[in-house]
Amino acid sequence: MKEDKLIPYISKNKIEKAIEKLSEELNTQYKNNNVILVSILKGSFIFTADLVRKLDFNFVIDFVRLSSYQNLKESMGTVTLSKDIESDIAGKHVLIVEEILDSGLTLDFLMKRFCANSPLSVKICVLLDKKHKRKVPMQADFVGIEIEDKFVVGYGLDFQEKYRNLSEIYYLET
Repeated sequence: MKEDKLIPYISKNKIEKAIEKLSEELNTQYKNNNVILVSILKGSFIFTADLVRKLDFNFVIDFVRLSSYQNLKESMGTVTLSKDIESDIAGKHVLIVEEILDSGLTLDFLMKRFCANSPLSVKICVLLDKKHKRKVPMQADFVGIEIEDKFVVGYGLDFQEKYRNLSEIYYLET
């Protein structure tokens, strides 16, 4: 079996700077607001944990688990919901936190689902934005780093459940 080749791509320092920038934007946007922050599992759990430590507005954290990759490097084109949020979002501000926006399928699915429940607002915060991979029109409201069309792992991102534990982001050559 061939070993995966990991090429360094985004340093821990660059990730930390992106999170600092995002937290400043979010703290300004949501000052004096109560927010339901929804983290998409599994990939965004590390990003979410680092981000929420820098937020100074009131929020409740919730989680949703969605998938469109099924252990592949390309989206399958359909989104599977395996864990829904527990919070009532009607009349509330919702902030979706995702580690990467690429095809847009997952976030499009989630946005439509949430908007059907009458929130005050729904915004998206992503660490990484891979604009070249969009399959549906989708734009994040808060973006940490724009990246090239590379399959990336580390810092919560995985390939077949491997590499989430890496503190930096690598692109994967298989």
